[in-house]
Amino acid sequence: MNLAIRGIEPDLGTYAADTFLEDRHATLRADYIMSNPPLNIYGWGQDKLKDVPHWKYGTPPEGMANFTWLQHMIYHLAPAGRIGMVLANASLSSQTGGEGEIRNNIINANLVECIIAMYTQLFYTTQIPFSLWFINKPKKQSGKTLFIDARKMGTRVSPKLRELTDEDIQKISDTYEGFVEGTLEDIKGFCAVTDIAEIEKQDFILTPGRYVGIEEQGDDGEPFEDKMNRLTSELSEMFAKSHELEEKVRKNHGRLLCKLEKKHYQTTTQSIMSSSKPSSRQNTQTAMKRIWSLP
Repeated sequence: MNLAIRGIEPDLGTYAADTFLEDRHATLRADYIMSNPPLNIYGWGQDKLKDVPHWKYGTPPEGMANFTWLQHMIYHLAPAGRIGMVLANASLSSQTGGEGEIRNNIINANLVECIIAMYTQLFYTTQIPFSLWFINKPKKQSGKTLFIDARKMGTRVSPKLRELTDEDIQKISDTYEGFVEGTLEDIKGFCAVTDIAEIEKQDFILTPGRYVGIEEQGDDGEPFEDKMNRLTSELSEMFAKSHELEEKVRKNHGRLLCKLEKKHYQTTTQSIMSSSKPSSRQNTQTAMKRIWSLP
């Protein structure tokens, strides 16, 4: 469907088949691969595919197919091939089921050229946060990886959807080209170039935020002493407001509790009086009033 709505005529094989269990393009070695596979699927048939050459960097767990898809695409790359792939954010840091070791091996094989952390609401059908992986066999910047944090980018076009603007796309493209040409300078909170040694220090976790850091805040021109006094005053006002709200909640809670106690007294008294003798009713009513401190 994705191909059809974009006017691309694909070769999907002679008939429909399972991508992993019955690969209809077994001999394909592609120069470029763009892939948007199902996110975080499980039950992909690991028991039937244990001894295949696809799992060069480690056998993916049955319960999560992220690295199944990634290794399947790497297997089909030509010697100078490239991949652009959408994967769930779990693939950046997961250590379960051997995924951490697979990611380590792919990184040490010098394949990961760029990781871009994207925002939520990019798809209509899921709010799962995800990232873009760019794999490149003939990396021009060998031993290095570009990290881009694009989570603040995109413009809301509906309550459930955000889209990159032309300016956003150009900024990301220019950043990548600058990295490839070796002219890119790190921008706090947005992009950073990191070598494999530094990634190893981070336990081979590829979350861009670990490398790009926090965006630097510009100087607003307010002297430090004045700012400190202002913020201290604002904090005191917030504390006072908090105490005021706390007192209101306490009073409202007391009123509600009193109403509930009166209602319980009335219900209990009516129940007892309906089942007691006249003399007992009067004594019970007197006792209940004393217990509940009611007139």
